[in-house]
Amino acid sequence: MRVKKNEDELLDTLTEIDGHLRKLDRKMLDEDMDGICKRIRDCAHKLLPMDAFDDSLHPSSSSVQHKNHLLDQDLYLLQKRYRELKYHPPSLCLMYLVIFPKDAVLKKSYTIYRWIGDGYIGKTKEKTAEEVGEEVIDELLKLNMIVPYGNTKCPLVHKFQIHPHIHPLLESSFSPYKKNAHHLGYYLGLTRLVLEKQKVMLGDGVGLIPADSRWRIFNIGANYLNFQSQWLSKNSPSHHIEVGSQEFLKELRDQEFLLYLSLRGISRISELPPSITQLRNLQILDLKACHNLETLPNDISSMERLTRLILSQCYLLDDMPKGIETLTNLRVLKGFVIGNPKKTPCTISDLANLKELRRLSIHIGIEAVIKDGEFESLEELSALKHLKISWGMSRYSDIKIILPSSLKKLHLEGFPGQNIPEWLMPDKLARGFKQLKIIGGKLQSMNHDNDVNKWGIEILHLKYLKHLKVDLTNLQQLFPLLKYAEIKQVSNHSYIEWSAD
Repeated sequence: MRVKKNEDELLDTLTEIDGHLRKLDRKMLDEDMDGICKRIRDCAHKLLPMDAFDDSLHPSSSSVQHKNHLLDQDLYLLQKRYRELKYHPPSLCLMYLVIFPKDAVLKKSYTIYRWIGDGYIGKTKEKTAEEVGEEVIDELLKLNMIVPYGNTKCPLVHKFQIHPHIHPLLESSFSPYKKNAHHLGYYLGLTRLVLEKQKVMLGDGVGLIPADSRWRIFNIGANYLNFQSQWLSKNSPSHHIEVGSQEFLKELRDQEFLLYLSLRGISRISELPPSITQLRNLQILDLKACHNLETLPNDISSMERLTRLILSQCYLLDDMPKGIETLTNLRVLKGFVIGNPKKTPCTISDLANLKELRRLSIHIGIEAVIKDGEFESLEELSALKHLKISWGMSRYSDIKIILPSSLKKLHLEGFPGQNIPEWLMPDKLARGFKQLKIIGGKLQSMNHDNDVNKWGIEILHLKYLKHLKVDLTNLQQLFPLLKYAEIKQVSNHSYIEWSAD
């Protein structure tokens, strides 16, 4: 009887609308529409009166049904977006990620490097390849195809995962191209070999590579790699990787079309052979966290197509090779070491020739000797957006630096000064400067004497500064445009994450 009563109420409301439509009284319909819509919504909800049942018998049935309904809606929307995405270039970049496990955590920057290395994205007249990659990541995040990793409030995304509902869709799209259970397959003309076992011997039937094929080799699980002799000619680091021998590096000289070479996180590589400079088409060389690497080739000027050279966390490197200053296509240079001038012929001043450089990280070594005005030449890097400077000793806290007007992000690591340096005062920074990260060092105060000018910084990270006392109220006065702050292991706080939202 109650259901019948509610049904009649709904029908009466619909009849009222019918009367408006029959009279074509648009004005009256518009005036009554909000109220009518609310009445329809209320009547529809009452068609199945939940209070007619004993909730104590089924305390969570309605909430479970509602939750399942929302999940079904989300899945439907994701599937719809995925089908629509197939007609746009980002779909190829998303499909590229299918080889990684569904719960893999992927770093944004190195995902973009992979896309560039495989030719999925490239520079345009207006934008660099990295900027195009950033736009693809932003679009995939917006569509919820990929999701940020972690619970941080930071508006910037550095790591992400494939949405758990999207990964099966990718696998089903990719399945026609799979050749066998070892993930040897063809997709878009690329042959892929995925290394998943802990220990892998490359050779003897593992990857018989025809000379005329285009191969991509992905190591997503192997910690111990062994290469059989002439295997190449015949055919991020979250973990530690070992290779049984360095001989395979000598065979790389024959790979004339190699675009992207990553030896990231591989130990037991103590030197790069001079033959690696014969890779004249190489665009990305990633040697990050090769902890035993001591020696690079003496001169790398022949590698003129390099756009990214990554040497960060190679702690035994104490000099830089000749020729870096001639690599005018470089957009990313990480791990540039300032050491003993007798060993390091290349200086910061020489880098002024790199007009395309967007990202630069500099490490001041223990034996460093810095010439007057050397860091002032950074002003000439007119395209530089991200800069990191790390100190390996407690000297040189008073370096005179002129930051380029294009700079947006600055990272200081192990800064030996106790106060904010003169070159970091608000009036010395360009308007586009938005991010500051200070990790480690002897900084004691963020205050400065310039009460007129305020920092325009929006994102701030202060970590492992045991001499620094942080007051959030004072911090917001110093940084009136602040949107996000992460405070970790300072003198009076173990961890604070603050967001303007």
